[in-house]
Amino acid sequence: MTYEATVQFKFDATYTPKYGSGFSADDFIPEEHYLITAPAADLNAKQYFKLFEKFMLCVGMCPSSIRSGAMSLVFNDYVTEEEQRKVCKEYELTMDEDLDEKFKEWKIRDEEWVRLKKGPMGTVLEDKVEEE
Repeated sequence: MTYEATVQFKFDATYTPKYGSGFSADDFIPEEHYLITAPAADLNAKQYFKLFEKFMLCVGMCPSSIRSGAMSLVFNDYVTEEEQRKVCKEYELTMDEDLDEKFKEWKIRDEEWVRLKKGPMGTVLEDKVEEE
């Protein structure tokens, strides 16, 4: 048995100028038609998102809005905190509510680094800057 599938994103737009408005007809294309077709039999979720990102760029979305929209699929009130934390772990992100604990860890590491930098008899070793 053979399985074949395709996915299509289609965008059609027409612009009819209204004379006397502030825009010139040169600022717009009278008609736009985009059709993006891809084989879908073996696409994974990341490939689908990449395909949809290309489609959204074609229709005029800015990259930062696309990224924000993608993140909103994970970080919203309808996704459990457990699922959000899985994504954070996968991409090495820190949630806002965990920043206080991270700050405490950094302080402990900094204090340990200062302790390790002390020379014999408790003197502080100087950091030598190499000059070229």
